[in-house]
Amino acid sequence: MALALDLDGKVALVTGGSRGIGAETVRMLRQAGARVAFSYTKARAQAEALAAECGGTGAANEPMCMAIEQELSSPGQGRALVEKAVAVMGRLDILVANHGVWEAEDVPIAQMDEAQWRRTLAVNLDAVFGLVQAATRQMDRQAGDAETAASADEDVRTTAGWEAGVTFVRGHIVLVSSTAGQRGEAYHADYAVTKGALISLTKSLSTELAPRGVLVNCVAPGWVATDMSVTTLADPASGPKIAATIPLGRVASPREIAGPIVFLCTPLAGFISGEVLNVNGGAVLVG
Repeated sequence: MALALDLDGKVALVTGGSRGIGAETVRMLRQAGARVAFSYTKARAQAEALAAECGGTGAANEPMCMAIEQELSSPGQGRALVEKAVAVMGRLDILVANHGVWEAEDVPIAQMDEAQWRRTLAVNLDAVFGLVQAATRQMDRQAGDAETAASADEDVRTTAGWEAGVTFVRGHIVLVSSTAGQRGEAYHADYAVTKGALISLTKSLSTELAPRGVLVNCVAPGWVATDMSVTTLADPASGPKIAATIPLGRVASPREIAGPIVFLCTPLAGFISGEVLNVNGGAVLVG
């Protein structure tokens, strides 16, 4: 018998979904049966093509996959995106915070200007705060009256046995960090700081939200062949050096990162919370 990753009836929001890891995550979520909204900032043609590829508007005008243009550089913009997605899709069960910026040029900390530092923190961290805040509020609303839900939660845990854990899960949040958030990255301190903060945020949110049925996890990729890294990976000097630091001897494809992200949103991951899943070809070994 085949084992399927079943997300039928679920609605997901993926940030930075028009290309790279985000686009592959959108495709795989749709393949698993979820309806998906995703954000983009400039790549309108790519975003619209992906939405059409993944189903666009289905029967009875039900949105199956929709692209939403939204800048993400502040908490307010993060909250606005969630509101737009819920307005279109009707609900929200899964949030994948995948968007981010990384300056390809090495910049020593002594020379890094404040504008770069502030922009990286604004996009990679501030917007995630707004996204998580709004997504959590929406998942709470979907759970119904908080007092009734709390009573029901206690019944599930004490009388229904471990199998009820699948039904108790009300939502999934996956934050996309990086190996840079675990070991740092010279000349990219701004990026490493934000990705390290996402790991800490994952741990904090898991402790807070798991009792309410929202599982928060993190995927930490290493080097991936995306538009953001193509210049560095194609450089005849830096490319081979990067590959040499990876035990598998190569960088990842976007789909190899999307797969673990989607897994963490399925019932098969119903007992995983606060975890940092390293997907880096063995380059960074951390517990």
